[in-house]
This record gives sequence, C-alpha cells and structure tokens, in this order.
Amino acid sequence: MAELKEKLFSEFAPVSTEDWVAKITADLKGAPFEKKLVWKTGEGFNANPFYRLEDLEGLKTTTSLPGEFPYVRGTKKDNDWYVRQNIEVTCFKAANEKALDILNKGVTSLGFIIKGDEVSAENIATLLNGICPECVELNFNTCLCKAEKLIGILAEYFTSKGVDLTKCAGSVNYDPFKKPLIKGHKNENWVEAASAVLKAGEALPKYKVLAVNAFELNNAGAYISQELGYALAWGNELLAKLTDAGFDVTEVAKKIKFNFGISSNYFMEIAKFRAARWLWAEIVAAYKPSCNCACKMNVHAQTSQWNMTVYDAHVNLLRSQTEAMSAAIAGVDSITVRPFDEIFETPDDFSERIARNQQLLLKEECHLDKVVDPAAGSYSVEVFTNSIADVAWKLFLETEEKGGFGALANAGEIQAAVNASNAARHKAIATRREVLLGTNQFPNFTEVAAEKIKRDGASCSCGHACSEAEIATLGFDRGASEFESLRLATEKSGKTPKAFMLTIGNLAMRLARSQFSCNFFACAGYKTIDNLGFDTVEEGIEAALAAGAEIVVLCSSDDEYAELAPAAFKALDGRAEFVVAGAPACMEDLKALGIDQFVNVKSNVLETLQAFNAKLGIN
Repeated sequence: MAELKEKLFSEFAPVSTEDWVAKITADLKGAPFEKKLVWKTGEGFNANPFYRLEDLEGLKTTTSLPGEFPYVRGTKKDNDWYVRQNIEVTCFKAANEKALDILNKGVTSLGFIIKGDEVSAENIATLLNGICPECVELNFNTCLCKAEKLIGILAEYFTSKGVDLTKCAGSVNYDPFKKPLIKGHKNENWVEAASAVLKAGEALPKYKVLAVNAFELNNAGAYISQELGYALAWGNELLAKLTDAGFDVTEVAKKIKFNFGISSNYFMEIAKFRAARWLWAEIVAAYKPSCNCACKMNVHAQTSQWNMTVYDAHVNLLRSQTEAMSAAIAGVDSITVRPFDEIFETPDDFSERIARNQQLLLKEECHLDKVVDPAAGSYSVEVFTNSIADVAWKLFLETEEKGGFGALANAGEIQAAVNASNAARHKAIATRREVLLGTNQFPNFTEVAAEKIKRDGASCSCGHACSEAEIATLGFDRGASEFESLRLATEKSGKTPKAFMLTIGNLAMRLARSQFSCNFFACAGYKTIDNLGFDTVEEGIEAALAAGAEIVVLCSSDDEYAELAPAAFKALDGRAEFVVAGAPACMEDLKALGIDQFVNVKSNVLETLQAFNAKLGIN
C-alpha cells in the first residue's frame, strides 16, 4: 500500500508557492492579491488565503504531543469534556429538582449562581441533596465576600456525606478583579481575601477557587488576541501576588480556572485555546513549580453573548454551535452553550434543551470527544496558533511592564482598551465589515420583536444596591444593540415606512441593486416594495406614490444614472425621499442637482438608517 501511494503521488509534479500565487494573480485579472484575498483579521496580523507545509518550518507547536508540556495539543490524552449547564438559584429546592432532572439529560457539570446573602449550610444541603459530588463537576458563583464561607460549607457537607474529597471536582468563582472591571471600584488590597479563599480551598484538593474570567472581556467585545493577552496577565497577577504572600506556586497554579468566551471566529478560536495552554505553561514554568502538572491550564469555555441577537434569534443557534465546535476541537475542559434566547427572556425548557443537545451532538454524533487535537497539522490552524500567541504575548509583556493586570484594571486602562475594541467592532458592524446575519445583513423583513423582550439588565449578584463607579467599567453593548434599537424604534413608533424600489434599465444591475437596497432598508424595519421594472421613471414614480412610499430608491446601472436619476428626481418633486442605489461615477454631477442620498457597499448602514428615521419622525 505504501508503495502504491508513493507511485501515485510521484505522478504529480510538485507545485511551488510561487506557481500558486502566479495562478491566483492571473485569475484575479489585475485585482490586487493583498486587497482581494488577504484577510484583515483585526487580531494584529493578516491571514493569507492559503498556507503550505513550508509555513510550518520552525514552529514549536508542531513537535509537541497531547498531554505533554507545553500542552499546545491538550493537557490530557483524551478529548472528553464536561457538559455544563448553569442554574440561577432563586429557590434552593426547585434548583435541586432542576439539577437532578438535567443530570439525566446529558449534563455532567452544574453551575450554580447563588446570591451572597443566601449562602448557608442549610441551603447548600438542600441544593445538593441527591447529587453525587464525586460523579458530577460542581461549580459555584456567589458574592466575593461569601466565597470563603461557601468553600467551608461545601467541605463540611461533603465530609458529612462520607465523600472522598480527593475525587470531588469543581470550582468556586472567586475573582478579585470583578470589582474594577464590572463594578468600577478599585480593589487594590485583594491579596488578603484571596489568601483566605486559597487557604479554605485546601480542604477541596481538586476544586479551583481562583478565577480568571476572561469571558467578561469577550462579552465586552474584545478581540481574540486581546482576550488571551489580558487573561495571561490576569492569571500571572494571581500567581505573582499570592506567591509573594508566601504560597507555593504549584499550589496557586493548581487552584486557577480560566473561564474564556468563544466568538464565532471559528479557526481563530481553535488557535486561541491552543495558544493559551502553551503560553500559560511557559509562564508557570518560569516560577519553577515542583512539577509540570502545575503548568496545565484548566479551561472552561462559554459561548459569547456579544454576538447574540434579538432579531432572527434562532441564528444564535448557528453561532453558538460553531463556537462550541471550536472549543471542543481545541480540547477545553468544559463548555457552556448559552440558550439562544437568554438575552431577551428567561430561557425556557426548549431553549435549555437545545443548548444541552448542541454539545451532546458534538459528542454522540460527531465523536469530537474521541479525537485528541483534531486540528493539529492543519497549516492554517498551526500558523494562527503561533500568530495569536505572538500578539497575545506582546500584550502580556506590555501589561507587565506597565505594572501588571491589577494596576491597569484599577486605573481603568484594561477597560478603556477593551471598550475601544468594542467601539471599533460596532463601527465594523455599522458598515457591514462584520456581519450579524439577520440584523445588519439579510434581516427577516416581517419580524417584530418588541413584545418578546422580557428581560431587563442584570442586578447586582449580592442582592445589594451598587454604588456609583469610581473608574471606567467594561461596556457590554452587544454588537447588534444599535441596530436593534433602531429597528425597535421603528416598531414602537406605530409607523411602517415604505421603501419603494424604482427598478429600470439594465436587468442584471437593477435586480442586484434592488435586492441590496431591500436588505438595506429592512434593517430598520421598513417595508420594502420590490418591482419587476418600469419602462419610464415617470411610471415608476407614479407607482411609488400610489403605494404610499416615503422613500423611492432608483435601481439601475451606473451608465444609466446620468440620465435616469435627474429625470426621476424631478418627477418625484420632493414628495418622498429620493435615493440612488450605488456609487456612480456621475455622483458629483448628481449632487450638484440636489440628489444627495446614495446607498452602496461603502455606506455606513447604521448612520444612514438613523438619519432616515430622523427625517421620518421616528425617534
């Protein structure tokens, strides 16, 4: 068989990279290669349209093995992961019943969100009744000031049940930087409290009690390399300060859990998790731990909220599915898939079941848990792993040079940097350089969403009123938020503006531009009226006015606009807004005639539609 393969391949002459580029350049017919095919990632590096074996030369990631330092290919020699579902605890008995129910439906990890003032031995006993802590990963999120108490209660409860504490896996989410990042309050003296939590955590050997909640950066719109770079600095801050406080580095490192977000940037996310394990292993190794096992990064991944949408909400299922696949292929330790409807209502049984099944399909149908690091050897993923590692490492070093993650978080600099990325990504969405299907591109023309929004912003997890922020906080405006506000304003106004497509002239161009324009104006919730074509502009204008159109969009070819646009503009005579679809060469001449509204691929869709709403009296 080997001889047959060798003979088969020997019949094909090797093709050099130069030959590939030459062929691609010829096919582009003069269009610049860099502009047309090189991907501007936003991560601080560009991605080529193809990679070859020669691109892997000298890369360290290709020589490592699963379960071996520096753990690029995984911290274990299998690829199984915990399927986690979170439960917001409002009634401990009801939460227990729900937990027992979903444990029979494929969940292997539970996440309990508990108000701080409800942390008590009695409530925890009620919550965990009938749940085997040796068989299920248990994770707890509560007020920072109650974390130490909660750990003690858990240890006492497990001991009272005769449980082997060395077999209990889970976490208590103690994050000292939640205060500056989320609440806007400095937390410069966190080491003493964190030390107490770490001490309490000794009673539960396999519990992670220190959290790096990098998912917050993801949900605030951070770029992938930015999330990773700051996460490394975040983890190093815990290592540095707690080892200075007298703890052994091995002890501290083994108690840290990294909670990452997952964006829909499929291959980049696979690369992020591989790079994360590698870089974290190198950081911990620099502290000279007593064993390499301390260098293993424990990673929980949860699908992103930043790119979830209210309109066409079922598309959230597509986004979260690719996100879960990225994390599973990359070999994380546990995954939470967020229900598709959680941003606008309390998830129901259906949406929670679908979220669980999204992971179960990856295991039972795709068998991703049976293959270790399936992305290994992929030229693009290996290159992306190294590229993201380079950018993230530079950010890590820059953060350390400025005083470390804690100092920058307390000064508001981390928040400012992430918020700047959020603003840049919102601009990219406004101009459709970043697409949210169903929101800023290809919207559902007839959908209304105002009545289905039943969820307000989250309150303080402690159940107490939050005091005014003293430093900048992370902004959590989702990518779709501005388009949703725009469309909701249209819905709530009681008006349904009509955008009429005056299609005329060149058949191919008028069809393409009417389709583009219909999608454009539907993003604001306008009713769009397409047409097969008119013989004269006067006929089209008459039909538009008869239809009650507030906006008339001329759809034709660039060559024909010089004649058709002035004629249509004159015939309309100010009785509706007049728009030209495209960016014709005669644009300046048309502007001189008073035609000043154009929509095309370079338009800022959001600002253009906001301006139309204002003109139409929609606030």
